[in-house]
Amino acid sequence: MRHPLARALTGALALITVAAVAPLASPAPAAADSVVVGGYSVQVEDSPWVVALSSRDRFGGTRAGQFCGGVVVAPTKVMTAAHCLSRTVLGTDVTGVRDLAVVSGRTRLLGTGGREIPVSATWIAPEYSPGTNSSDLAVLTLAEALPASHAIGLAGVGDPAYAPGTSATVYGWGDMTGSGSYASSLRAASVTVLPDSACGQAYPGGLGGRYLESTMLCAGHPRGGRDACQGDSGGPLVARGRLIGLVSWGSGCGRADSPGVYTRISAVAAS
Repeated sequence: MRHPLARALTGALALITVAAVAPLASPAPAAADSVVVGGYSVQVEDSPWVVALSSRDRFGGTRAGQFCGGVVVAPTKVMTAAHCLSRTVLGTDVTGVRDLAVVSGRTRLLGTGGREIPVSATWIAPEYSPGTNSSDLAVLTLAEALPASHAIGLAGVGDPAYAPGTSATVYGWGDMTGSGSYASSLRAASVTVLPDSACGQAYPGGLGGRYLESTMLCAGHPRGGRDACQGDSGGPLVARGRLIGLVSWGSGCGRADSPGVYTRISAVAAS
């Protein structure tokens, strides 16, 4: 049975306290200096397409109900990971979450400013496979429109932003160290897009999960220490000013031999 780390806040314990949530795999200590693992502080004004998914009803008010990330791709559309809307994460069917919302324009989850916009509809890619995390994509429709300037462009098939060796940035409010220390302010980490061959070697199948290059890409750092982590699921991976991936899964956080795996936007955006 496969146990990759699905990078959302999961389980009923999240209703009681965020700190009690443990990852599905036991990560080794990460060489992290901040969050996202190995990251640095950023202001949401500089990346207005980054948003937080929230439900205080399901996850409490400690972090404004944040449990996943998302990215604005049109004034009323937000992409996130399909597994963020699963019963495993939410503890109920997504249609039963009464206060599902997107937090936009707020660097600190409990800060002032920004908007909390209700989600009016959800769509999950029909090809999504919970068993493999293939096509791990969902789209949220917002009840109110955001400015068009908040949306980021998508990298299509053949875009050089997907080339191995390309510098990319992942964003989120997730775990700082891989051991349950969560961020209250938006962070980012610089990673490098890796060749499919390296991703396949890292995740050949079995307990660590299988990398599927048709719908996934992976990114990390040769020495580890830079990665998305628990709570970052659905957040954006950006290269050359375009969206190339969504945080999906991985084994541990910040391991040199276990890079983060992302939903490949060019493979799923046209679904």
